[in-house]
Amino acid sequence: MSHAANIILEHIVLVKVEANIYGARKKLKKEDLVLADGSKLPPEDLANLGSKRLLDPEQLSVFNRLKKEAERICLRIGTRFLGGYAIPCEAAPDIIAELERIGLDFAAAKKEFLAGYDAAVTDWVVRHPEFGYIIEKAVDSVEFVSTRLSFDYLVVTVGLPDALPIEEVVRLENKIGSLSEQMFYEIALDANQFIEQSLIGKEQVTRNVVRPIKRMRDKLDGLGFLDYRVAPVVSTIDDLLSRIPTKGAIEGIILQEIFATAMLLADPDKTKRHGAGLLADHSLAIEPDESVDDASAVVLALPVLQPETIVSTEYNDQFSELFAGIFEEELESDECDLEIVTTEDDEDDKTGSDTDRWF
Repeated sequence: MSHAANIILEHIVLVKVEANIYGARKKLKKEDLVLADGSKLPPEDLANLGSKRLLDPEQLSVFNRLKKEAERICLRIGTRFLGGYAIPCEAAPDIIAELERIGLDFAAAKKEFLAGYDAAVTDWVVRHPEFGYIIEKAVDSVEFVSTRLSFDYLVVTVGLPDALPIEEVVRLENKIGSLSEQMFYEIALDANQFIEQSLIGKEQVTRNVVRPIKRMRDKLDGLGFLDYRVAPVVSTIDDLLSRIPTKGAIEGIILQEIFATAMLLADPDKTKRHGAGLLADHSLAIEPDESVDDASAVVLALPVLQPETIVSTEYNDQFSELFAGIFEEELESDECDLEIVTTEDDEDDKTGSDTDRWF
């Protein structure tokens, strides 16, 4: 395996979330339907009947919410990898603590659900009296339902055994090599959501907007070892955060800079080119100054970095450089078209303006 791939694997653990949720559905059968005289159903190779619900789906919403919360926690600092999430090693203890909490909440919700299971089924039958018989004959036992509700997680390191065909090594290296692309893509989704929900059409916003910016910043910083272009982008965001007022509404030029930063992060290609451009601007050759007698005098330099290099140097460019080229390609047909996804609000977001919240 290449040196770069090994470095990445040394910096991550793989977290897999295993949440099984009872579906409370059964296949709808022909005998469940009462057909009018002369009518008939289409054959199964043409159409199927779908499914029937055995109880109110709202009864199971808590389990779906907890599963999504676990996934959101992993994505907040990690990125999707091998059916799980690649998490920086130093962030693993905090992620584990959060998943432990969710596991306890899941277990408590399961106990409450099973205690009220029979009553929930009865209520569903009462709400659909004309079809009660097709519900009752398909109801699962409490014992069976209990086996279909579980939450667990697994934290492992990733590596390859010594004796493995070269094609398998190449396959894993390709997966590792795609981690940075996945990270930039996820950041772009978050930035697009942030723009849509908190920035578009706003002349001023509350300090709630700082939270999503910082989350994107922390994710990039934590996964900075995946791509040499990440560090200068993080420094750009740090510069912006340092100038956001600590009190009052955010408006004017600083709001425009927030919007420009979000637009940059919403385009993976522009984000990467911005980081590479800042690195190029700050690359200095290490050359001795022969005119200086003092042998200790040296020229500080930042070499041009390769993808496997971990960058920790800060960059303090004027923020005005960020605006160059952000909107130039807005009308091009081949711009990145990213899906906007929604997430649930955090409990600590309940204060402040609803229109400025992100998640």
